[in-house]
Amino acid sequence: MSSIQNRIHAFAELGNFLSQFSSKKIEKSPTVLHNDLFFDGFKHQMKVAKENNAWFTEDNILFAIESWTKALSKVNLNTWIKSSYVSNQSSKTIAIIMAGNIPLVGFHDFLSVLISGHSVLVKQSSNDKNLLPFLAKYLEYVDPSFKGKMTFTEKQLEGFDAVIATGSNNTARYFEYYFKDKPSIIRKNRNSVAVIQGNETAQDFENLSEDVFRYFGLGCRSVSKLFVPKGFNFDVFFEGMYKKHEIINNAKYANNYDYNKTVYLMSEFDILENGFLMIKEDESYSSPIATIFYEYYDNPVDLKIKIHQESENIQCIVANSFLENEVKFGQTQHPELWDYADGVNTLEFLSKI
Repeated sequence: MSSIQNRIHAFAELGNFLSQFSSKKIEKSPTVLHNDLFFDGFKHQMKVAKENNAWFTEDNILFAIESWTKALSKVNLNTWIKSSYVSNQSSKTIAIIMAGNIPLVGFHDFLSVLISGHSVLVKQSSNDKNLLPFLAKYLEYVDPSFKGKMTFTEKQLEGFDAVIATGSNNTARYFEYYFKDKPSIIRKNRNSVAVIQGNETAQDFENLSEDVFRYFGLGCRSVSKLFVPKGFNFDVFFEGMYKKHEIINNAKYANNYDYNKTVYLMSEFDILENGFLMIKEDESYSSPIATIFYEYYDNPVDLKIKIHQESENIQCIVANSFLENEVKFGQTQHPELWDYADGVNTLEFLSKI
């Protein structure tokens, strides 16, 4: 096997390891490599991750793991690699500054760097620092050529050739200045939107509840804004959202709901709410936790132009036959390996360094 095939094999084995951890059951499989060394340890890391970050519920951690189990199949990995140019140029060191909003959120960048044959220097968020170093250790056991190619640091980054950094709009400005002399991908705040046209089914709105509430709405692929036709009746929307009503039983979510509701009421904003979700008319894309913003539109053509003009604020667009690159209702949290954050092809960037 070529070295690229070795790397694909290693990540496919990692996918096989992760397949033991799903929301249906967590069960040790006799066919997984190095399981005696790693199975119980990973269970422990999941527990620690949950204890360290109240947003990382077991349900959300397992959902993220299941997504990566599906993505890391040999077929998917080969399809992805074939769709991009991965050269055998000399290995460089790529620094990755990771966000910590959802479990394993920086894994795609980590995978992209290593599959391209580069070394990775990772600065993790303190909110998500348990799972990835453990999985890196598993990769070293599957393919010893990864040894020395993965470094995790809490110190200032140094000795790297390029950087991939994810943060808020404020930190992005800092990153752009700080890394101005290096090739870089700098990611800013983005949110996802849903376009409601009035022909949606009850099932569409139930599916949309997954796009709204998965990861408590903290992901860039989480829907935080609706575009709705003038005169839209929100009853059918709230009926669909009810599928996720138990989210209010999470103490951290409930605290945010109560706090934001109080702020809105004191400010005398017009809101509609159902006991676990508020909707507010607002032109912004980034809504607080437990809140969805909405905006009315008159003309679908004008809305398409607006979405195009403001595309740098938008990660995904959920709709039924409205735009070319739309995502189906309920599918925002199921990206393929080739669905790049912010539309920037990471493999292409890494091939040119």
